[in-house]
Amino acid sequence: MQRLLDLARRVGNDPLLTQASTGNCSVKLDGVLWIKASGKWMADAGREDILIPLNLAEVRECLRRQMDPADQFPGASLETALHAALPHRIALHVHCVNTIAWAVRSDAPIRLQRLLEGLPWQWIPYVASGLPLGREIEHALAARPNTDIFILGNHGVVLGGEDAEAIEGLLNELKRRVAIPPREAHPSDYTALWEISRDTCWELPDDDGIHALGTDEISQAVLGGGLLYPCQAIFTKSTAPELFRPIPYPDSGDPWQRRYANRRFLMIQGRGVIVSSAITPEELAMLSGLAQVVQRLNATAPLRYLSDAELSSIPGQVACRYWTGRTALL
Repeated sequence: MQRLLDLARRVGNDPLLTQASTGNCSVKLDGVLWIKASGKWMADAGREDILIPLNLAEVRECLRRQMDPADQFPGASLETALHAALPHRIALHVHCVNTIAWAVRSDAPIRLQRLLEGLPWQWIPYVASGLPLGREIEHALAARPNTDIFILGNHGVVLGGEDAEAIEGLLNELKRRVAIPPREAHPSDYTALWEISRDTCWELPDDDGIHALGTDEISQAVLGGGLLYPCQAIFTKSTAPELFRPIPYPDSGDPWQRRYANRRFLMIQGRGVIVSSAITPEELAMLSGLAQVVQRLNATAPLRYLSDAELSSIPGQVACRYWTGRTALL
């Protein structure tokens, strides 16, 4: 248990692996599934009790009866079905930036076949979190029981092992193989951003990497095509990508503050990004992760955006996933 918590804390403090409360971990001990509670941050492992105990037999009975365990056990992770479906003692699910940059490509299964040659991995095409993903993991294991790495299309990665050391070894090897150098974005215009945000409810983000969303044309073209993965949906209930399109630099007479009062962030064309003073730490972490993902996608990458049907089920899931105990993001 302690080794898992130590690993969770290290992973949770790496923004290239985990953003806010995304990702989860679990350990199966003496018939109990200890799993990260919904909304908890893995970075808080050791400072807070991030794991809750569930009866493993009861959770697996839910799967057998086609019931989502997350609906039956209050506070349980949305991905409880996934963890219960795995035979491994330890499981770790992360939103690895580099992995996502591959997982949103339509040619990902082919490209990853070469990159991950020799590793015990499988590709899982995008499926909604919860029971649907848990069942897909079951089907994949039925075909290849010795799989320890599952790359989730438009989502992230799941790793299973008998101890935390084995999981960390797999994770480090995966990170090495899928690493993509981020594209260097045009510098942000801090003077202009400070000028328009002065004496307003808008401010500059602490993470300078976020500004690439406003200055990098390739990133803007990528985001203009649609939503790439579910975490983007925390900013909007709409499936349209308008929120992720830059706006022109406003002039002094432009009532832009009123027009965008409900936005959490604004991508200013060619200048950078400003964020609302009401933005939460969770949203800022997601925005940073998004900037890192798109900076690793080139202009010719064949992308697979989430369909309207796939997006229609996300808002309720996201509200559950990123509930902090104080405020929901939707």
